Amino acid sequence: MKPIVCYVTDRKSLGSADPIESVLAKIRAAIAAGTDWVQIRERNLPARELLALARGAVEESGDAARVIVNDRLDVAIAAGAAGVHLGEQSMPAREVIRWCRSGNAPPEFLVGVSCHSLEEAREAEGSAASYVFFGPVFDTPSKRSFGRPQGIARLAEACRSVRIPVIAIGGVNEENGVECIRAGAAGIAAIRLFQEPRDRGILQETIARLHDAAR
Repeated sequence: MKPIVCYVTDRKSLGSADPIESVLAKIRAAIAAGTDWVQIRERNLPARELLALARGAVEESGDAARVIVNDRLDVAIAAGAAGVHLGEQSMPAREVIRWCRSGNAPPEFLVGVSCHSLEEAREAEGSAASYVFFGPVFDTPSKRSFGRPQGIARLAEACRSVRIPVIAIGGVNEENGVECIRAGAAGIAAIRLFQEPRDRGILQETIARLHDAAR
């Protein structure tokens, strides 16, 4: 299957007076360039604004990309998103998945989990998670609170250890993203790759290169 390329949003790093519109603009550019998933990760955003952003993202994505909402299952369901992503401070994955699979969410609704060790990845698989984000693979300011980088070898081990898709996150860019996919990752997720100023054509070429990395 084609590797997944996921844009993880971060309004605070954009420094805009209109954070919702600035994030939506980045989402439009990412989708136009060929990204597969968009993860709305906007901590401390009021629920009403988060819902507006998620609905806008779902509308922008259409059938071109899947929209995942970080942490807020209620917002993900209300916005018609493709899934929810759970972190360390979220509700337990097993409980969320049980609720979703009891007819409260569409059958194809994704529940992903952030993992920072092989044990956490195996636990997420045991909870019937749809996929895991594994990292940080490389050093990055946004992930330093989660400890030292895991590195490519550890990523490859995680990919061999579970049957669900493992998506590499943390310091992933156009150069090392190919390395992650060749190590067995089902895809990559990144913030700066999408939010740093760059020509849309260059971003499109980068995503195409990542999509081709598994060949």
